Amino acid sequence: MTKAIVAVLFLLVATSPALAFDNTQAFAKGSTVLSLEGGAGSQANFENHKHQSELDLWYTGLRYSWLPFEPGGPSILRGSFEIGVEPIYVRYYNPVEAYYAGLGFRARWHFLSLGRFVPYVETGAAAGGGNLEVKEIDSTFAFLVNIGAGASVFVTDRTAIYAGYRLVHVSNGNTDKPNRGFEAHTGVIGVSFYFK
Repeated sequence: MTKAIVAVLFLLVATSPALAFDNTQAFAKGSTVLSLEGGAGSQANFENHKHQSELDLWYTGLRYSWLPFEPGGPSILRGSFEIGVEPIYVRYYNPVEAYYAGLGFRARWHFLSLGRFVPYVETGAAAGGGNLEVKEIDSTFAFLVNIGAGASVFVTDRTAIYAGYRLVHVSNGNTDKPNRGFEAHTGVIGVSFYFK
């Protein structure tokens, strides 16, 4: 999946006209961003457990964000900070059928030195409920936290498509037992619309 995301981003950059456009207009202070995204992935085993559920999942979210500052920073680190709120829905489909729904916050730093090609790093956290009952977690309440990186490509002056990687952690914060929690490697794709 990661190779496919990289290939799509490469093709988009290679075929995007006028790569040297001024992206600071889209990232102007006070702008808002509406993003629709989806992703999928599988459970990781960082702690080398002998037995785990081997969960597969997909997710979708709708984010409304704000750019509170003017772009800033030195040289290649020059960028723009985005903070947003998003409802998120996760569907577990293998080896069990279950769901998670929650409300989260996301923060991104967009690197603006490459014109239409805009890499980013991000972090997010959500709280919500679901019905996943596996050895790693069995509670109606759970936190979902993640970190990631990816890149956007502006297909117009105010519209960008993006793809990236997220490492997701799910836990109930010891509000119930069991709470071994789990991690998942996931890919994400989405589209963002920038408004001034």
